[in-house]
Amino acid sequence: MHSARKFKVDVYKRDNDYSLQLNRWILKPIGVWPESPTSSIIEKILSKISRIICHSLIALTVIPSILYILFEEKDIRLKLKVVGPISHWLMGGINYCSLLYQKKQIRKSIVHMETDWRMAKRENDREVMLKNAKVGRVIAGVCALIMQGGVLLYNMARGTSKILMVIGNETVEIGRLPCPSFNKIVDTRFSPIYEVVFTVQCLSGIVVNSITVGACGLAAVFTMHACGQLTVVMSRLEKLVEEEHDITVQKKLANLVERHLRALRFLSRMEIIMRQICLVELVGCTFNLCMLGYCTILEWHEETTNTLITYFIIFTSMMFNIFIFCYIGELVTEQCKKVGEAAYMTNWYQLSHKTVFDLILVLIRSSIVIKITAGKIFHMSIATFGDVIKTSMVYLNMLRTLTM
Repeated sequence: MHSARKFKVDVYKRDNDYSLQLNRWILKPIGVWPESPTSSIIEKILSKISRIICHSLIALTVIPSILYILFEEKDIRLKLKVVGPISHWLMGGINYCSLLYQKKQIRKSIVHMETDWRMAKRENDREVMLKNAKVGRVIAGVCALIMQGGVLLYNMARGTSKILMVIGNETVEIGRLPCPSFNKIVDTRFSPIYEVVFTVQCLSGIVVNSITVGACGLAAVFTMHACGQLTVVMSRLEKLVEEEHDITVQKKLANLVERHLRALRFLSRMEIIMRQICLVELVGCTFNLCMLGYCTILEWHEETTNTLITYFIIFTSMMFNIFIFCYIGELVTEQCKKVGEAAYMTNWYQLSHKTVFDLILVLIRSSIVIKITAGKIFHMSIATFGDVIKTSMVYLNMLRTLTM
């Protein structure tokens, strides 16, 4: 008996770990993954050190770059060209602060998921949850591969493409940085300062991408888990009328309503976690897609093929990133509506009048859908994704008209 109970505990913990594993791998090294009550003092200290290092790396990239734009570079076109990479780092810094601020809410969501896995007694429920967990893992993995790969290629392209510069009476070949640096503080034109700053910016880029990938992965995994719970609710709604005894139907309906409300509370907490991140991504990706198009037009005349390919990869990765956030918002809204549709499509006319009145409450609650928003302003949906693309192209045309 004891071994059977231990096996069940191991199964639900293994399933919960399977759904969250990739997110933990991404977020733990940057100090965002919430500590459990059983975490040791050493683990908590290491987490704080990770956060200090990550904040420092982002600041060491963003601050010198802003000073470069304000006080060193005079050409407006070159200023605009370097604004794009800096905004990506700045977005990462803001999202990092948002994730750290929401650590308690993330921890509550993780505990909520663990409880849901423990409550999955039926094999069919567990299979549905595992299927959705697999989709969440795939989205998180693909997002990590595309985002990290795109920026890594950009950093490599910048580091390997040299430019000629006249210093005094000599023409020297110097390397380029992913983000420009204010040379009046540290002169990055000469070795080994260039190599040190380049390494710091590459590490900073990994941190920033881990933040974006981690936020996107959390949103995907949380959403797919909630969708799994709502799918379980819908499957039980379909079997509600199969019971002959009214008391059994009432108990099943009560359990169904409790599970439905748990899933909705989980989604509401996820919306709180993601609303600021979605706003930053929505505004930032609109701006960055515009700037990437502008930089591509400039580089097209210079005929630097490796840079053009890199810009295309980054453009694709950013489009994929904002598409995932919008798709998740669309999925949440549609899945909430489907519960009401499933309740209506049951053979409710075969139930007792009292049970039908109770079922009406499920229909009413399902009509009030939960929406994933960007700062409580924009609803994240496929239509919003289309608006992002159109807006970025409009800004690109305006920018090209004014500066070219």
